[in-house]
Amino acid sequence: MLKNIVCDKVIGTLLNVKVKTKDGVKAQQDLADIGIHSRLHPQSIGRCTYLPPTCHTFSRKEKKIFCQSVRSVKVPQGYSSNISSLVSMQDLKLVGLKSHDCHVLMQHLLPVVIRVILPPFVRGILTRLCMFFNAICKKVINPRVLDDLENEAIRLLCQLEMYVPPSFSDIMVHLIVHLVRKIQLCVPIFLRWMYPVERYIKILKGYVK
Repeated sequence: MLKNIVCDKVIGTLLNVKVKTKDGVKAQQDLADIGIHSRLHPQSIGRCTYLPPTCHTFSRKEKKIFCQSVRSVKVPQGYSSNISSLVSMQDLKLVGLKSHDCHVLMQHLLPVVIRVILPPFVRGILTRLCMFFNAICKKVINPRVLDDLENEAIRLLCQLEMYVPPSFSDIMVHLIVHLVRKIQLCVPIFLRWMYPVERYIKILKGYVK
């Protein structure tokens, strides 16, 4: 569930999806109220408000590259849903993402499709975030590396806050820090996934006319 929320925030902010983006007039006005990132403060030009471009938001050309890259992905049967059907080239956004689609995007596809789009420092943070999710979702985890993973999660959130608006880093995003402690107290994450149950429910729904 947490990974889905983080995926929606990341994809929505990168593609500047109107409903899901965490970067807009209010977000950049918060920067002016706090007194940070003066370059990104909204500027009033007559009756219009100009929002300076950020380092993490795609241009229209970069949106096309991102959507075309995701649309061209081909995966083995059973690996995920038909990713290409989730891409809207007309609106340049991803639509109808399910929980397992977010899982595949955050762990495998996102680092690949952003490798030539974003600036190196932003791309590096997002890639490390995907690698963190990949590490904690493995079927075999060495208990000795859990403390290092927890420290990595803290560093990632601190570095991410340097570039994304304050509205991005809400309480749900900060719950990433507690994922490693949950593994230590409970069992590995893959044993608590709902993906197999959801997939079987889809099979059962296929029997209903």
